[in-house]
Amino acid sequence: MMHVAIAGNIGAGKTTLTGLLAKHYKWKALYEDVLDNPYLEDFYTSMERWSFNLQVYFLKSRFNQMKEIRNGKRTVIQDRTIYEDAHIFAPNLHAMGLMTNRDYENYKSLFDLIEGLVKGPDVMIYLRSSIPNLVSQIQKRGREYENSISIDYLSRLNERYEAWISDYDKSKLIVIDVDNVNFVDEPEDLGNIINKIDAEVHGLFI
Repeated sequence: MMHVAIAGNIGAGKTTLTGLLAKHYKWKALYEDVLDNPYLEDFYTSMERWSFNLQVYFLKSRFNQMKEIRNGKRTVIQDRTIYEDAHIFAPNLHAMGLMTNRDYENYKSLFDLIEGLVKGPDVMIYLRSSIPNLVSQIQKRGREYENSISIDYLSRLNERYEAWISDYDKSKLIVIDVDNVNFVDEPEDLGNIINKIDAEVHGLFI
């Protein structure tokens, strides 16, 4: 049993790739809680008002997923990780003045408690994307509440993602430049990703 995770900015293709890899390997897919999230639409309408609520909700949701992974008996592929909330989204909201110092410190303390109770993934797949590609993908999927996402917000997230992944050391890491691949329509591109995963997974058992 393994835990494979996919990280990446909004619109990078995490959910799509999670589904494709789950189907190929017959892994169990755990998706980010978007449809049933009671805060997401409100957050994009008023980030300052709902930032803390949203981040705590995601923290709770991903902690539940981590418990499910630990107690399960199947290999799991996870759409976004608990680390991205704590190292990218929450500090970005705080830096932009959209989360108060008090709420941010409270959130960090809660994450630190939770992090001590969970284990990181065995393989992390990071989807690297340019801002134009992210914007294009967000527009294609047509989620109404995402219409208000600014290029500045995406750019800030991208900078934090790159800084985080450059120091990432919790597991084996695969970086995929999604600007240059089309794993949805090109079987060869998906096959190349699968080959990279196979190489890392086999290395875990040497």
